[in-house]
Amino acid sequence: MKLKENIAGFGVLGILTVLVLLPLAAVLAQVVCPGLSLDKFDAGNLRLVLDVFVRPLWKKAFFNSAGLSLATTVFGLLLAGALAHVRVRYEFPLARLLDIVSWILMIMPSFILAQGWVFFASGNGIASSWLHIPGMSSFLFSFPGLVCVMVLCKYPMAYVAIKAALEWYPARLVHAARMNGASPLRVWRTVQMPLCLPAYFSAAMLIFMDTVGDYGMSSTITAVYAFPTLPYTIYSAICSSPVRFDMAGVLSMYLVVMIVVAMALQFCAMGRKRFDFLSCGTERVTPRKPGPVKGAVITAASGGFCLAALGIPVGSNFIMSFSDSFSIQKFRFTLDNYRGVLQLDGALIRGVQNSLSLAAVAAVIGLLVGFAAAYLLTYSRFKLKRLIDLLTLTAMAVPGVVLGIGYIFVWNQKWLASVGLNLYGKPEILVLASVASAVPLINRVLVGGMSKVPEQLLTASQIQGAGLARRIRTVLLPLLHSSTVSAVLAAFGGSVFNLAITTILYPPNFSTLPVYISDAYNDLKFGYAAAATIVGGTFIIGIMLILEFGLNIGKRKQNADNT
Repeated sequence: MKLKENIAGFGVLGILTVLVLLPLAAVLAQVVCPGLSLDKFDAGNLRLVLDVFVRPLWKKAFFNSAGLSLATTVFGLLLAGALAHVRVRYEFPLARLLDIVSWILMIMPSFILAQGWVFFASGNGIASSWLHIPGMSSFLFSFPGLVCVMVLCKYPMAYVAIKAALEWYPARLVHAARMNGASPLRVWRTVQMPLCLPAYFSAAMLIFMDTVGDYGMSSTITAVYAFPTLPYTIYSAICSSPVRFDMAGVLSMYLVVMIVVAMALQFCAMGRKRFDFLSCGTERVTPRKPGPVKGAVITAASGGFCLAALGIPVGSNFIMSFSDSFSIQKFRFTLDNYRGVLQLDGALIRGVQNSLSLAAVAAVIGLLVGFAAAYLLTYSRFKLKRLIDLLTLTAMAVPGVVLGIGYIFVWNQKWLASVGLNLYGKPEILVLASVASAVPLINRVLVGGMSKVPEQLLTASQIQGAGLARRIRTVLLPLLHSSTVSAVLAAFGGSVFNLAITTILYPPNFSTLPVYISDAYNDLKFGYAAAATIVGGTFIIGIMLILEFGLNIGKRKQNADNT
């Protein structure tokens, strides 16, 4: 048994090293060894690390990313906490809508949301031309406006995490504090709030990581408003002529360092304290109906928020898809955009097919690797399993633009051509990068599911003579059905809409859905890009719903038989 665990452990370590560690090391090595050419090695290039505070573009990109990420984290956490508090405590008509909007925003790629906001707030956009809202363009295309947009895009992950923590109420601890004279405010400050700190720290970390590494939002907004960020500047360094290896390496290093510092601060803040309270007379919070006035205010505020967060970007894309001009001010209704998009031999159909193929392969391979890693982390005695945990966390933290550039450096080496492994410019490199992005997400979901399954169940099955494969098939997989379906769908959706990786790595004549939409937008074909967004997004969501129904059909039959 130990031999099998060691073989599986070293196998997973090897896969994660190739998928994550090598690309990250290749990017960071660009500082002293541009292009990974030994003849260009120069340790003196380390002085470039400090140039980020001297060179105007580097400095601006660094401080823009840091400021935008910190501001988005603070205000996103406050918004998510307030929404989660209202959702858990009160029963009101639009409560379920808050959940639905948050989940849609969480899976919707940021570049599509940014595209909708540009259509709405630009100088000749919907807000100015139709709604006659003064100052919308000058506000949105400023630092406070970008923070608002980013908060509306990034709050859902924090909302889900905080809401899950607030749904349980440590009744025994609260009653003990109240019996000793503590006021409701003090009980919340000294009992309930400290127990929810892990959820708040995790929520803040999720917002910060997703914001600092976001390429889609910055690439879309930059077409209208000059606001360079680290991900977009790194991409520009690789696309420039000549290629700025030193610039890409230094800025990537700072991007990774910012995420590592944030993770270290989270660890130091939480330390080794215990926050478990489910055995302390815990009760599930029951929402109560507010008074008529408060209920009306909560309902109206929830409806207005949902309209602003999701209705504006999606509605703006929908309206622009029927425009024959790049300006709403000169809007004339047309179906030509949809006719062009829906051509059977058109580029969109090929892009959707390529994206679906990549996503399917990434989800399947990612599930196999992620499941093996989760099993080793949860049940094995493998001595290096902490290293596996570290690599999966690293893969989750590394932004897609850094990972994509790392794949260029690793798989574009001349000596690899002699052994047939020069993958740059081939669809296979997109598969590897998509798997690298899918594995950590699948792994985290499955680790959470496996942590609820006692090891004794597997041990009892083993005593009865069941082998490893049979134990997984008959014990573990049925208990992990919901977690597995969620992991596969999340990885599938994320791979379809991964703009950073596909933009950097897509081969010639191998367009994908995100690249197709982004290229149409950058060519100022706004109506065409919006139509492609609506058609492609609707089709992908339909595929995911079909997958969800098909993957859960066995569970539905089992539940029907039990009733």
